[in-house]
Amino acid sequence: MKSYFKKLHWYQYVLIVSVIGFLSFKAVNNVTNYFEISKNLDIFASVYREVNTYYVDDVDAGKLMKKGIDEMLNSLDPYTNYFSEAEAEDFRFQMTGQYGGIGAQIGTKGDYIMVTDPYEGYPAQKEDMRAGDIIIDIEGKSTKGKNTSDISKLLKGSPGTKVKITIKREGEGELIKTLTRQEIHINNVPYSGMINDHTGYIRLASFTNDAGKEVKDALVELKKNSGLNSVILDVRGNPGGLLHESVNIVNVFIPQNQEVVSTRGKVNEWDKSYKTLNPAIDTEIPLVVLTNRSSASASEIVSGSIQDLDRGVVIGLKTFGKGLVQSTRQLSYNTQMKVTTAKYYTPSGRCIQALDYSHRNEDGSVGAVPDSLKKEFKTKSGRKVYDGGGVDPDVVVTHSSYSKLAESLISKQLIFDFATLYRLKHDKIVSAKEFHITDLEFDDFKKFIAGKDYDYMTASEKALVEFKKKAEEEKYFDAIKDQYEILNKNLKHDKDADLVKNKTEITELLEEEIARRYYFQKARYEASFKNDEDVQEALKVFADKARYESLLKPIAKK
Repeated sequence: MKSYFKKLHWYQYVLIVSVIGFLSFKAVNNVTNYFEISKNLDIFASVYREVNTYYVDDVDAGKLMKKGIDEMLNSLDPYTNYFSEAEAEDFRFQMTGQYGGIGAQIGTKGDYIMVTDPYEGYPAQKEDMRAGDIIIDIEGKSTKGKNTSDISKLLKGSPGTKVKITIKREGEGELIKTLTRQEIHINNVPYSGMINDHTGYIRLASFTNDAGKEVKDALVELKKNSGLNSVILDVRGNPGGLLHESVNIVNVFIPQNQEVVSTRGKVNEWDKSYKTLNPAIDTEIPLVVLTNRSSASASEIVSGSIQDLDRGVVIGLKTFGKGLVQSTRQLSYNTQMKVTTAKYYTPSGRCIQALDYSHRNEDGSVGAVPDSLKKEFKTKSGRKVYDGGGVDPDVVVTHSSYSKLAESLISKQLIFDFATLYRLKHDKIVSAKEFHITDLEFDDFKKFIAGKDYDYMTASEKALVEFKKKAEEEKYFDAIKDQYEILNKNLKHDKDADLVKNKTEITELLEEEIARRYYFQKARYEASFKNDEDVQEALKVFADKARYESLLKPIAKK
């Protein structure tokens, strides 16, 4: 037997291992067509062999296999993924929120990479690396032309190891920083605190290990404020994570032994009901959950179950619509995969999955569940809710968009750069909640951007360009050319005038960015409360007790 295996080619090993894997699968799923699977595995191994043997150029066998696996899984859904041994660390971070490194977010700045956000309490911040610092080299190797992924790999490493970094700081030149890497844990709750004397705020950014404990601890701390009488739980932009942590979070506000979510899959072992296991921290305090289009998966379990159980009011925008559950499967050679194994259902019985991956169009695209197929469900009190497209908020907030001027200033990094210079000139500022720039400082900003490239086209200008194009196509333009020129001249934006017109908006952006230089992630929230339309709407709902209570009851029939 040993001599036989020595004679096998690599592709025959692939086929044997695949067949063994298939037989294991067959043992638990005896309805699978053995012939079809074995035939296609043989075809796959044959194609792999022929390409490796006869393709005109050398083939990277591992890279080719990875591409084949990725494309195969992409035909299922975006959440079923394969992770090679080299990608294991990134996958671990997704699941745990932990990695070894210096604790800083990075971004591009010309040909180099710069620090955009050092995490408070970690090596980068402790060694006074600041937002805006340009990373020139790492361990003597130039970073010019490298992308963020390249630099991230160089900065990460085993806790306790050192890394030598040369940075360039505006006004100070080149500086050398030697940092000792440590275990970085990105908190699920990056911020919690009081918005005003009566309303607490908990920002939930992810669902890795201990997310439930972090929300619980945050609420316990907020309750130490004697005036607390309402709480906002913010899951906007939260892509989800561990299912059991969503149950733990709901358990903070919902009593013991209440079903939060159930799952159903093709294999019976995935048919499960998840209930709250512990006494709640507070089942009565008025609660608002903030959502948007980027609130997905576990975020939707939390917002959907809070809504189904009439425990709180959902405010903001409809959520993403991901009602699928993934499980991690360990594979050979330290590889692993994340595979969709079930759909989940909120307490009312609805599945909020928006896209039907089981029925693809001829071009491979996936369609949303049509309104005609969406089903009605009832919350605990009898309110109507629907499946097939995310969680609809109880109060929809229409958000105002940034002006074209603001979009340009942000994309050109001019607001970021001004905040960097402000930090160099001012050692400290008042708290993020209290910080405001003066009219003189706004004038300084106007001088700073004078002559810099931040051109933009207003919506009116774009519409006029389209009008001219259409008029020319229809041969009408010559007749209206003079009127067009007059209108075009009048519409040409005056940058200085636009700065005055949008002063309030630009000032708010400057204040938030500057506050982050001193108070890090905490400032993102404290500086934005007064301008956050969802937060302000939540405060209005809390202030009107009758409205809050009516939102949790069925609409009375007339």
